[in-house]
Amino acid sequence: MKILFITDNFPPEVNAPATRTYEHIKEWIKEDDVEVTIITCFPNFPHGKVFKGYKNKLYQKENIDGIEVIRLWSYITANKGFAKRVLDYISFAVMSFFVGLFQKYDVIIATSPQFFTTWSAWSLSKIRRKPWIFELRDLWPESIKTVGAIKQDKVIEILEKIELYLYRDCAKVVAVTKAFKKNLISRGINEDKIEVITNGSNIELFYPREKDSELLKKLGFEDKFIVGYIGTHGMAHSLDFIIKSLAYVIDSDIHFLFIGDGAMKTKIVTLAKELKLRNVTFLSPITKEDVPKYLSICDISLAPLKKEDNFKTVIPSKIFEASAMLKPTLLGVEGQAQEIIEHYNAGLCFEPENRDDFIEKLNILKNNQILYRELQDGCKRLANDFDRKVLSKKMLNIILKIYNEPTKIGEKI
Repeated sequence: MKILFITDNFPPEVNAPATRTYEHIKEWIKEDDVEVTIITCFPNFPHGKVFKGYKNKLYQKENIDGIEVIRLWSYITANKGFAKRVLDYISFAVMSFFVGLFQKYDVIIATSPQFFTTWSAWSLSKIRRKPWIFELRDLWPESIKTVGAIKQDKVIEILEKIELYLYRDCAKVVAVTKAFKKNLISRGINEDKIEVITNGSNIELFYPREKDSELLKKLGFEDKFIVGYIGTHGMAHSLDFIIKSLAYVIDSDIHFLFIGDGAMKTKIVTLAKELKLRNVTFLSPITKEDVPKYLSICDISLAPLKKEDNFKTVIPSKIFEASAMLKPTLLGVEGQAQEIIEHYNAGLCFEPENRDDFIEKLNILKNNQILYRELQDGCKRLANDFDRKVLSKKMLNIILKIYNEPTKIGEKI
């Protein structure tokens, strides 16, 4: 079976879509009868600057850990500014479609969060008469409406009609949360068409370890209780709320560490300077391989989102990695993410954008050592149940089933 996988993000980028795709495919190609080709753009997320060692040229082939990767030219811009980002997405969709015409494959997979990749997969499916799978990582365009990136109701209405058509047309929707599945069913999508494969943790990379003493010393954090946020500093993450709340954190032993970049990075760094905060440190993005080292020095992992109904369907992937390293999560997300954390007792949840509740839960995590150890036990259970290898095998079985089913025109794939 030959799989064509279309994605905007892939290593060396380190965001959640890139990591999930890479770790799944690494497991798939271990099977003797499975081949995967990735079509992606040149790595540039989130700065909108091509990574060192790459150039944004028309076409380039490379092999990453046994995975065939085709990188294509696209209009590259930073992860901010709606119009330019849409141009970025569309340019990649067009390029991936034309290059996809010349590849050999039996099944096509396209992954969101932006769903222009699925337009490419749909077009290839129609021309090449191959089934395609919609991997649903975000309810786009609903999410861009939530963060205020676009306000024209008519545009949203048109995009949502296209979105629903794509769900109905694809062979299968693989959603990353049960809440996404529930949302689609409520909007008329057949329940049997939707499977759920959540995010998870790579327990070979993320596992319990001692704090990196050299790193602690380098950063001057030896005697600190560290709250870590490692990931994209985006419009949805409510990091401006967190920074404003830090002025009310009285305990001088508590220090916040933000690692990463994104559309909100400059704003929150400026805000911290204006508030003259001394309990926060900002670092540039790090490689995926270095994340465990930095996560090791954290006492808890912070995972906030804006207080919006749409985000009740989201499960931040960082809760799985933190749990695998026995780091309880301080979660500012309602909905399914909260249900997971509370079910496994793997952290504490605060009401999104509620400063008093945030500070109260923070202080409990810092001062209640008995509870902290109980939460670490819960983290271990959570990580074992969301092992990325197990989840990748489950998704491969879904793909194999589609591969072996007759197509709409009565042929065998």
